[in-house]
Amino acid sequence: MLSYAKLMVKGKLLKKIPLAFASFLLPFLIAFTFYNLYYSDRIYPNTFIAGISIGTLNKNKAVKLLQERIKVQKVVLSFQDQNFEITPKEINLVYDFEKSASSAYELDRTGNITADFKSRILAVLNKREFGLNLSLDEKKLSETLSAVAGSVETEPTPPSVKIVDGKAVVNKGKKGDTIDMTTLKKLVGELFSSASAATIKIPLISIDPTITDEEAKIFAERAENLLGRNLVINFEFQSFPQKGDDLNLLLDPKGGYSQEKITNLISYIKNLVNRSPQNPTFVFQDGKVKEFAPAKEGVKTNEEDFMAKILISLEKLEKENVKEIAIEVPVEKTSSEIQTGDVNDLGIKELIGRGVSRFRGSIPSRIYNVNLAAGRLNGILVKPGDTLSFNDALGDVSKFTGYKEAYIIKDGRTILGDGGGVCQVSTTLFRSALNAGLPIIERRAHAYRVGYYEQDSPPGLDATVYSPTTDLKIKNDTPGHILIQTQVNTKTATLVFELYGTADGRVASTTKPSVTDSVAPPPDLYQDDPTLPAGQVKQVDYKAWGAKVVFSYKVEKDGQIVYQKTFSSNYRPWQAVYLRGTAPVQ
Repeated sequence: MLSYAKLMVKGKLLKKIPLAFASFLLPFLIAFTFYNLYYSDRIYPNTFIAGISIGTLNKNKAVKLLQERIKVQKVVLSFQDQNFEITPKEINLVYDFEKSASSAYELDRTGNITADFKSRILAVLNKREFGLNLSLDEKKLSETLSAVAGSVETEPTPPSVKIVDGKAVVNKGKKGDTIDMTTLKKLVGELFSSASAATIKIPLISIDPTITDEEAKIFAERAENLLGRNLVINFEFQSFPQKGDDLNLLLDPKGGYSQEKITNLISYIKNLVNRSPQNPTFVFQDGKVKEFAPAKEGVKTNEEDFMAKILISLEKLEKENVKEIAIEVPVEKTSSEIQTGDVNDLGIKELIGRGVSRFRGSIPSRIYNVNLAAGRLNGILVKPGDTLSFNDALGDVSKFTGYKEAYIIKDGRTILGDGGGVCQVSTTLFRSALNAGLPIIERRAHAYRVGYYEQDSPPGLDATVYSPTTDLKIKNDTPGHILIQTQVNTKTATLVFELYGTADGRVASTTKPSVTDSVAPPPDLYQDDPTLPAGQVKQVDYKAWGAKVVFSYKVEKDGQIVYQKTFSSNYRPWQAVYLRGTAPVQ
């Protein structure tokens, strides 16, 4: 009986709890409903934009209030005793009051029932502050801040090493400061958004690339160890030698190698090497090729393999007893849609020989003649079995055919004559024929060593011409026609001959020229000249050492020697000649 009474009491209590909850909930729901009805077209309370209360206002009134109250302020940046102003006008800053009011209105109307319920309740209790919506020209802001950086930042100096008189001199570097642009832009944006007048202390990031005394010592030892050592990077006919200070740049002062500097080197070479596939061009007209471009494979540098090759090579140069390491640029190739042999029936399929010479220091008229003569040989075809005569192919060389006066060798003297520089062209053709493995029927060296032909080349690889007595003759013993292509680069003072035809498996080689019997030039010769004013001296010839130069030329095919020849050049010693004026001074 007692237990039953307790149960009755407990039951009555349980019935009272829902009633109590309901008595609280019902007024709350009624109040919340009226609350939402009141704010149905208003911004909920305690909402502030740029310090201005817009709670309880509808969007239109909020926009009007913001337009009336907001005053556009400039931003001031400070650094030590310097101040820098940024005005809204210079960065095209525009406030969007309508969007600002709409954002505040939508704040408690996301569509998420739970989140909206919570935010509307908290709006009664907590103040909510927001900045103005705005737009600005990011580029102009960056330019403005960059100008500020020029007055504020101190450039850090990275460690470096230079070789002076065979010894490494190390600069340990210097600390610097740079503006934290990400943070500064954020602060500027926030300040403009708040439309308040305030000053921002420019945030700086300290950069310290310096090395310790011990690191500097090791850095110097590594640089001195690389003295006289070279890393040569090759691709096709291009070469990128890294030596001396260039090689030291790739060292990391703190040990190992600089990934950044190596990446920069790779990017530089990549831009010169990479290309898209190119289809060939072949226009044959009046017995001569008027327009030609061989098919070219597309090339893309494999940067990962390239980096690995360079790192391995640098380590070998440092740790092994090697003076030079040559590597090829690793590339991925893509064939062109059409091959060179597809656009002609003359057997012109591929590059079979190439020759290069340089003419730095040439007078303008000589450069003009080199360009003219090379252009007249460009596009010439040599039939299978025919012998090319340089003189016949070039034609008459005189002022009547467009040539200018430049220095030539004639009658034992260096004098001005029509066509000076043509021998630069014959010399380059000779080198391309040697590279192609063609029989050289006739070739003669110059009377004395000419400096132009020893620029980036050993002596003995020149070929002089002088019609009709001295010629360069080359036989085409290949299965197809040979097409001559010439390129003149006056900026680099380089002449290139390329021979295109059918490769038949021959391999050409030349020995290193042997220089013997060197003879010093005779004493300088001074000659009186009545056409020059007294006291004036003019040099008309230049000294050169005499020597005998010999090299062997061999062509092999299928393991058999098919052609070989020894070229001998006997260069006379040459004296400098000066004209000394004797004419009375007027």
